[in-house]
Amino acid sequence: MHCWKTINVKKEYGFNRLFTFAVLAGMGVFTIFYVLLNFFYTTPLSDRYFFFFFLGILSVYPLHKMFHFLPLIGSRKCLKFILRKQLGMLPGISLHVKEPVAKTRFLLALLAPFILLNTLVILLSALFPAYIHYFAILLAYHCSLCLTDLVYVRHLLRTPKHALIEETETGFEILVPQAIS
Repeated sequence: MHCWKTINVKKEYGFNRLFTFAVLAGMGVFTIFYVLLNFFYTTPLSDRYFFFFFLGILSVYPLHKMFHFLPLIGSRKCLKFILRKQLGMLPGISLHVKEPVAKTRFLLALLAPFILLNTLVILLSALFPAYIHYFAILLAYHCSLCLTDLVYVRHLLRTPKHALIEETETGFEILVPQAIS
């Protein structure tokens, strides 16, 4: 195996640019989703159950990280969880893979939170139209969290089909088999 390419989105784009893109994406998702749902549902909005909304906001990040883990369950011996502070006070959860993982499995791990949580929020907004404003905020927040994952997916879709992905200190390395001569 040899390294075909190393991808480090945080180094390539920088924290400030990624954060700005995430905020803009979240605002765009909120605006489009909220307007679209208001177009289809004329139910008066309610601010009851704000406590559950608050719990939902707090649980989005841990659920997001847990859904990254689901496709990698078979590789759990090579997974490492790291808890650290981000922005000085907020807890951050990192999931590191110690061994190379097949590209398709890694892509599935990156996309699982986006697909599962967003589908859940959209279904709940259809079931409870009086709380679409809460669900629009949850969806926007989660889409903002997913932005970095989606940028990695965009990079990985351009890699060789049978590549393996390995996480290192410098980012994700795309490993491909050496050609036999």
